Amino acid sequence: MIKAVRGTRDLLPPETALWNFVEAAARDVFRAYNFQEIRTPIFEETQLFARSVGEETDIVSKEMYTWEDRGRAQSDKGQSLTLRPENTAGVVRAYIEHKLWERGLSKLFYIGPQFRRERPQKGRYRQFYQIGAEAIGPATAGSESPARDAEVLELLATFLDRLGINDWNLELNSVGCPKDREGYNEALRKALEPVVGKMCADCQRRAVTNPLRVFDCKVPEDQPIIETLPRIGQFLDEGCRQHFEQVQDILKAVGVPFVLNDRLVRGLDYYTRTAFEFTHGALGAQNAILGGGRYDGLSESLGGPSAPGIGFAIGEDRLVLALKESAEAVMRKPDVYVAPLGAGMNREAARIARELRRHDVVVEMGDETFRLKKSFETASKMSAKFALIVGENEVKAGAFALKNLETGEQVSVPRGELPQKLQSNRNS
Repeated sequence: MIKAVRGTRDLLPPETALWNFVEAAARDVFRAYNFQEIRTPIFEETQLFARSVGEETDIVSKEMYTWEDRGRAQSDKGQSLTLRPENTAGVVRAYIEHKLWERGLSKLFYIGPQFRRERPQKGRYRQFYQIGAEAIGPATAGSESPARDAEVLELLATFLDRLGINDWNLELNSVGCPKDREGYNEALRKALEPVVGKMCADCQRRAVTNPLRVFDCKVPEDQPIIETLPRIGQFLDEGCRQHFEQVQDILKAVGVPFVLNDRLVRGLDYYTRTAFEFTHGALGAQNAILGGGRYDGLSESLGGPSAPGIGFAIGEDRLVLALKESAEAVMRKPDVYVAPLGAGMNREAARIARELRRHDVVVEMGDETFRLKKSFETASKMSAKFALIVGENEVKAGAFALKNLETGEQVSVPRGELPQKLQSNRNS
């Protein structure tokens, strides 16, 4: 038997109802903050990710799905393509390619799959899904303002509250500008030199290629060493320091709680200044639901104009995992099961079902060959609230027996009153 590839899985009801609930809530919140949807290809030129994410990151060096294009067109042959491991680079590429600043488009969101070749674990898959947004544009549009950072963080707090995730934690840090990090990386290398031999293999490699990544280490034995390392807050210039303080001031003013975490870094090379994560205790040790930060030089690194930006990516798989107990609650069950009773009643039942569906009533249909007992059993199995009996006598009378499957109460309802009756009971 052929099964789903390791690291992928099928999303099935009722869980898909929860996914739709999450995505609908995201779209509503994005609309309130004037973000517009963008959909980029699921594969891009490999060089896009090498230049933006960073060749020394684990994503580019170990985790991407990359292949050589063998298309018929001569211009395509030999081109290296990659399934997108993240979506920010693609959004910024599209921003540059289509000159979106000329259209006044600076706040963009996306929902879709990403791909990384990593070891599958709880809430992590090789094909995974992200909800994300990017606020990017010319500095004259306020895109580098600390107010923009605070607005994005407030949006995320609003979204999580909307979903009913009230016990989230927001962790904040500033990773400074490239000049700050240059001095900080040098200080980290010196501090790591005498102790790195005692650390895990990944930390030994990172200490050479990208010392900031050492803070991502989850190996328990390495944590006492990491605690002794210098923090980037000691290396921020005055501009970065003031920017970070203003972000905090605005968050306090709008009532979004946060904690400072001077060990927080982001995994991609393009991040500058504000970095953040939202965590949730229900997810255990790997408790991050989403993360993001500012990336003021990314557009220029991809050949575009100066376009400061800030963005985030929500791990939708992990977010749904935090809400999993709500799956049954958000799945809309049938309002009514229409039970045709006797030969020739399928036709009449179909007419009534069509009338009800036009009034946004969720209808499931039975079959005229079913005995009434089987119809009731089937309706209960589907968690329908009511069963509507459509027999010859009911059709002639123009009134139908409507049975509440929870209470057992049965009433006769005129045909014209059925939609209102079912709608009022749904909302009660």
